[in-house]
Amino acid sequence: MFKLLNVVIFSLLLSGCSVVDMLIYKVSKQQGNITEQKHVDKLEIGMTKEQVKFLIGTPMSVHSFDHDRWDYIYTFQAANLEPTRNNLTVYFENNKLTKIEGEALVKKGKLTKESS
Repeated sequence: MFKLLNVVIFSLLLSGCSVVDMLIYKVSKQQGNITEQKHVDKLEIGMTKEQVKFLIGTPMSVHSFDHDRWDYIYTFQAANLEPTRNNLTVYFENNKLTKIEGEALVKKGKLTKESS
């Protein structure tokens, strides 16, 4: 009986870490640029970098080797859940917007799920 009690207590102690971890409050984390569809819809091929920056803000990152690629990255991780990520990439040539990839994070006032 004593051995069984020890095994049960030992098992509870080992599994306790994972149970306690789920009970601890964790703060949700937001990082990056929140891009809104209404602003992305105003982007037009041929706009300058300054115009794009005025509409959707400063990019989260500018590619190290290609300064004509801007990445707008947004990551959200709710407590105890997997993070979701949204990417919007804009490309320039001769200081003019040439291509837009990804999707806006906010569509019609609601946050979208992960980008495709």
